[in-house]
Amino acid sequence: MKIAVISGSQRPNSQSLKVARYLEERVAGLCEGSSVYLLELGTGPLPLWDQSMFTGDPSPLKEAWAPISAALTEADAIVVVTPEWHGMVPPALKNFLLMCSKELANKPGLIVSVSASLGGSYPVVELRTSGYKNNRICWIPDHVIIRNVSKMLNGDPASEEEKTVVGRCDHALRILVEYGKALRAVRESGVADYDTYAFGM
Repeated sequence: MKIAVISGSQRPNSQSLKVARYLEERVAGLCEGSSVYLLELGTGPLPLWDQSMFTGDPSPLKEAWAPISAALTEADAIVVVTPEWHGMVPPALKNFLLMCSKELANKPGLIVSVSASLGGSYPVVELRTSGYKNNRICWIPDHVIIRNVSKMLNGDPASEEEKTVVGRCDHALRILVEYGKALRAVRESGVADYDTYAFGM
């Protein structure tokens, strides 16, 4: 089982990255034999999406995207960690989703939203509403919201609230792994025709 974890903040050393690294370790502990690919959008920002993605010519954008595309293509499931900026998903994460086409298609995705205070629900709604259309990621029903994130996942759980967050993360990751196994059959069935139907409706 190969899992991709995306840290969606464009800030280096962000709380989102802290959470992504925690989840990277938890996946390894919960799913024996798994491997994890961690993509940090804060330390390795992608160029902005442009029309060159649709041409046959080489471009700096395609060159930057090629190794990420290869790693995502090999993944069986995706974890997306997003901060809430002004009630929205940050631009770097939206840009990342614009790049994705077949890499995420018919693969389960877990949304993990983080908030410095008591927010965190708006990015979940945004990703479920529009974050799947052309890349065809399948968001699983469960998601995780980590509020007061600076006080969370810094070591041994220090409060009942943090223990609840840890338990919720483990539960969601276990479900994600099972979806990863199940949706592999869909991808291997050959029913998807993305040459004819390249874009969702």
